[in-house]
Amino acid sequence: MKIKFCSNIYIGILLICLPLSVFSQSTNLVIQDIKFESQGITLAGSVLLPKNPFAAVVIVHGSDPVKREMEFAKRLAKAGIAVLTYDKRGVGESGGIYVGPSVGTNNIDTTNLNLLSHDANSAVNTFRTYLKGKKMPIGLVGFSQAGWIIPIATSKNPHIAFMVLFSCPTITTLEQLRFQFYTNGNNHFWENHTDEDAREHTKNDPDKYQFVATDPKTSLNTLSIPGLWLFGEKDIQIPVKLCMEQLNTFKVQGKPFEYTLFSKLGHNTVSDDRDTAPFDISIQWIKQKTLNSKKFKE
Repeated sequence: MKIKFCSNIYIGILLICLPLSVFSQSTNLVIQDIKFESQGITLAGSVLLPKNPFAAVVIVHGSDPVKREMEFAKRLAKAGIAVLTYDKRGVGESGGIYVGPSVGTNNIDTTNLNLLSHDANSAVNTFRTYLKGKKMPIGLVGFSQAGWIIPIATSKNPHIAFMVLFSCPTITTLEQLRFQFYTNGNNHFWENHTDEDAREHTKNDPDKYQFVATDPKTSLNTLSIPGLWLFGEKDIQIPVKLCMEQLNTFKVQGKPFEYTLFSKLGHNTVSDDRDTAPFDISIQWIKQKTLNSKKFKE
């Protein structure tokens, strides 16, 4: 009896000391909750490690107060990609203050976007410690507002090897707001308006807010890593054809930037159950850009 009692105590102590890890239904995936520091606060997230991953990504949020993107992360992990996803600052278990509302100067002003880029880079640097010994590239994958955050983060972090951007702008923050105020959340907007009409308002409408605009092209100009943008033609949050036009200019300059347009989709290009093509294409693109590239064989 004494031996059994001591054994139970030992097992209890061992379980307390082990890192907080859980196995999914498939033993090929390990999920570990983590915490890391960024700009004086603690962020909380999860690392998902599939068996024999070929690449790794950190997920960058959109503008809403979003917790870690576990469902999307599991889809990536199932496809063979290691993932770090975290609660946005001021949300869930992460410290700091969430800056809102979703539309307005304080959410997309330069100070906040730079702060969120620091968080993304801290996540990348933390993730590298979990991938030690695994020779694979690390990229950033993000949504919407991440179109401004990812280029800033990538321009400051040489360890980021690629980027995938779902419904992300390549225009300035002020231009995006002009377009968004013009469409006014009308899901039937494109039934009654032309691209030329929207472009005119995006370029020339008076600004409702006065602040220094962030232009992602400033950071994109400094990058030489591959990038993939995925757009929905019916998007009423960003003017996708204007964004694609600017990407075409980068391509002419020799930048390794690509994009795909989905005619039936709107701003949601990643979690629409009716059309998984954007996600599927992003996975194939990551494989193509990483598996056979000597640059990533560190």
